[in-house]
Amino acid sequence: MKHLIDPTDLSVQEISEIIALAQDIIANRDKYSEVCRGKKLATLFYEPSTRTRLSFTAAMMELGGNVLGFADAKSSSVSKGETVQDTVRVINCFADIIAMRHKVEGAPLAATDVSRTPIINAGDGSHSHPTQTMTDLLTIHRELGTLNNLTIGLVGDLKYGRTVHSLIKAMTRYDNTKFVLISPPELALPDYIKRDVFDRLGVEYRESNDIESVISDVDILYMTRVQQERFTDLEEYERVKDCFILDAEKMRGAKEHMAVLHPLPRVNEIAIDVDSDPRAAYFRQVENGKFVRMALIYTLLKWAEEQPVEGETPRLRGEEVHNDWQCSGRQCISNAEDVDKLFHKTEDGEYRCAYCESKVK
Repeated sequence: MKHLIDPTDLSVQEISEIIALAQDIIANRDKYSEVCRGKKLATLFYEPSTRTRLSFTAAMMELGGNVLGFADAKSSSVSKGETVQDTVRVINCFADIIAMRHKVEGAPLAATDVSRTPIINAGDGSHSHPTQTMTDLLTIHRELGTLNNLTIGLVGDLKYGRTVHSLIKAMTRYDNTKFVLISPPELALPDYIKRDVFDRLGVEYRESNDIESVISDVDILYMTRVQQERFTDLEEYERVKDCFILDAEKMRGAKEHMAVLHPLPRVNEIAIDVDSDPRAAYFRQVENGKFVRMALIYTLLKWAEEQPVEGETPRLRGEEVHNDWQCSGRQCISNAEDVDKLFHKTEDGEYRCAYCESKVK
């Protein structure tokens, strides 16, 4: 059995196979319309969602399966104080696979420690969003025909943007990927990602404070929303919310064959006059999300049948347990619930929390 908590849980070969499966589903939908008949997906959404939740629901239904779950934690026993791990133990009695979104970082990883069914991370705080990354990879492949030799411009909220963090982890595994980081200083990419990913792997990147000067260089322009819900200081949000806006005028400087992606929802960071540009791929990206989630659900269920787990599942990553240590992350599951405190050692000898990548306090 395998879970999907982080994009790197899948090998490059497995990603290629899932993308190929998604493309086959697109071309032959009837062929897959009953492959999950009798199976149940539980959608546990502790945080609001439109695209991701409905995409998972549509994906399972189009595979012939059923869906149960909640879209608001207040309507579940969470409101009575039930922990993530206890909730998952209960849901294991009813469902064959779980998709979980949580505002607390690391909650899906903590859930895997007790789950007898595959868990898919549908987004945990500002940490990771692997199914959006798979959506992005399928979209890039369909738009440009390759995942190699691409320059990717990341725009907006690079500090809290879990889709950005996940996409970086995924795309650095492909040949000759380069990045352009476009953000205000307050929302710059965290230093640990620059150090532990870019510098460690020798990935080329540069930083810019405007879109216009770099748009002609990029093959993918990945726009993001400045997320008000991640800010504790409203004044800081007001200062940065309108920093980068893509419009038709700026698009005139872009390559003929490039694509604009956005995980959505947008606020005002992409003007509506860009929507009619054939390079605007963000609504095609939404539909690709359904197809790649169909491929993921089908694949993870198949793997679970081939390698069932009796009792509680073992840990995936070989982390070290240090229950006398404390993570410095304010939104980490290890500071919110009574779970083992897991840490991994980086190449420079520093320990970081396995749930949220924060330092030891």
